[in-house]
Amino acid sequence: MSATHPPTRWARTLDSDLLYSFRRSPLAVASAGVALILILAAALAPWIAPQDPTNVANLNLLNSFNPPLPLEGSDWAFPLGTDEQGRDMLSAIMFGSRISLIVGAAAMIFAVVVGVAVGLLAGYAGGIADALLMRAADVQLTFPAILMALLVDGVVSAELPQTMHATLQIYVLIFAIGISRWPQFARTVRGSTLVERNKDYVMAARLIGLGRVRIMATHILPNVLGPVLVLGTLTLGLAILDEATLSFLGVGLPPTKPSLGTLIRIGDDFLFSGQWWVTIFPGLALVLMVLSINLLGDWLRDALNPRLR
Repeated sequence: MSATHPPTRWARTLDSDLLYSFRRSPLAVASAGVALILILAAALAPWIAPQDPTNVANLNLLNSFNPPLPLEGSDWAFPLGTDEQGRDMLSAIMFGSRISLIVGAAAMIFAVVVGVAVGLLAGYAGGIADALLMRAADVQLTFPAILMALLVDGVVSAELPQTMHATLQIYVLIFAIGISRWPQFARTVRGSTLVERNKDYVMAARLIGLGRVRIMATHILPNVLGPVLVLGTLTLGLAILDEATLSFLGVGLPPTKPSLGTLIRIGDDFLFSGQWWVTIFPGLALVLMVLSINLLGDWLRDALNPRLR
């Protein structure tokens, strides 16, 4: 008889319940396809975009306000038209999506790190530490996230020297969005930690003399990451929207580094003068990006919920 070999990790992954659920959901597959196309277009923008919209030497004012295909007067070199500076809108959207994704992903990661750390500490320590940390989270949750981001962005920007403002603006934006989103992660992780800290494996870890930090990091944390993964996916879409909102309000990134929100704000001035494509196409790209990410988050939430299996 031939010896049977245990299945490889890749085979176990392909046969997992999560991947099976993904293959059975046409909406999740379509959303993943759209998100993958947008992410690849943004990541590869410096190499595949027809034009570098941040390079002034590539701009020609004679090409300003070219309509998109197939409208009369359009140019095949600019399939989505151009803006008032002669920038190719397709290239501008690809570069803008790149910046929006970087800011949104970095802000989401920052919120996850802060929220998970606070939630673990509050749930495991309990007592006064839990009360103080959760009351701070409750107070912050009474303010809309975008108002908190506006407040933090305004305070930090006002304290920065004018010479450093433009250079550090992207980091200020990431900090402002991330610090406005951590309470959701903290509350979620704290609730899961309260359940996990009284289980047998945590008691056993205490009996053998492991420290609190090691118990939280190596025992409890892996068991509370499921809800964090779902919440992180949904928060990524919200963080991208926060960045677009702040940039639309004029407190985000400068026009020299246009994100999707900045492109929409610039195009809004020409929306009712006939050049509708300058704002409609960036807005459509933003809608597709956030919608596809949110639909993936909804699928992941349902797929990880044992009650729905």
